[in-house]
Amino acid sequence: MKRVFCIIEKCLACRSCEIACAVAHSGTEKITEAIKEHPLPSQRIHVEKIGNEKTPFGIRSIALQCRHCEDPLCAQACISGGISRHPETGEVVNNPDKCVACWSCIMVCPFGVIVRQEDCRRAVKCDHCTDRDGPACVEACPTRALLFCETQEAPIGALVE
Repeated sequence: MKRVFCIIEKCLACRSCEIACAVAHSGTEKITEAIKEHPLPSQRIHVEKIGNEKTPFGIRSIALQCRHCEDPLCAQACISGGISRHPETGEVVNNPDKCVACWSCIMVCPFGVIVRQEDCRRAVKCDHCTDRDGPACVEACPTRALLFCETQEAPIGALVE
């Protein structure tokens, strides 16, 4: 299964991935129109700072999103059956139409990458932009810090998202 990997040394924390993700999941898929939508579209990727001045690598940034875990706690916690593993691709998929807004998936996700879409009262997570040729975040990254590839194709040191 392909996954999104982040090469931390290349991430500038520009948040282009966040914007591209939100626009890709908007109703219009156009940035000029997406900012007028209600509710505002939610990004499924989040740029976080890691480390500090005392760590050997200093302060760095990493883009975090669903890691499509082998044993997904979110799917186990989902009381409505809205989160499950796709039988063919192995991806952890979310059916927001089944979401009952209990937020159990958010509470158990060890990576904090499932978010509430406030106005719609549903949980959303990365879907690898299955309706596109590849994830919008990867396409938008100006430094190519994000890669969408099989694990064995990822460069050494790239972290799986």
